[in-house]
Amino acid sequence: MQLHKLAYLLLSVLLVSVGLSASPEPGKEAPAFTGKTSHGTEISLSDLRGKTVVLEWTNHDCPYVKKHYNTGNMQRTQRALIDNDAVWLSIISSAEGTQGYVSAEEANELTASRGAYASYVILDPTGDIGRLYAARTTPQMFLINKDGVVEYMGAIDDKPSTRAQTVKEATNYLLAAWQELKSGKEVSLKSTKPYGCSVKYAD
Repeated sequence: MQLHKLAYLLLSVLLVSVGLSASPEPGKEAPAFTGKTSHGTEISLSDLRGKTVVLEWTNHDCPYVKKHYNTGNMQRTQRALIDNDAVWLSIISSAEGTQGYVSAEEANELTASRGAYASYVILDPTGDIGRLYAARTTPQMFLINKDGVVEYMGAIDDKPSTRAQTVKEATNYLLAAWQELKSGKEVSLKSTKPYGCSVKYAD
């Protein structure tokens, strides 16, 4: 009987642990995190409560990411939201020695050379933040409202291609979700399948 009680207790603890580390879902509070920016400061998601927040998983060597930055699509999207008082966090979860890994200095050089408008670049070489959000690809986007609730998660648009010309034909899911949120409407498309390169986590 004691063994059964112990087994039940261990199972309960396991279920609680899984619940606490559950992946983000639209309509639910975004998982809390604290990360170090490319300028050496720490920022927590809780610090941004009251602001609309975008999380962008990125890898500058990924052809899909290159498409969006080389065409200026990512920068235009960033600016559209930032000019409307949103906070944009570009997160790099590539482990050291893998594609897309950069030092803080290299991250700042990339931001400048590409004319990116990210509010902050967060370095996540351990992959802790990426795994917390079950981030699978670069790019991958999350839109979080002022109350800290996930409004949209998934692909930036509906053209899973590396071809630059597809940007002109694409429906920008993130912008569409933002425009609905800004207008006080419910976000109609809350989740899509992300596309791009796999996030290069540490083994």
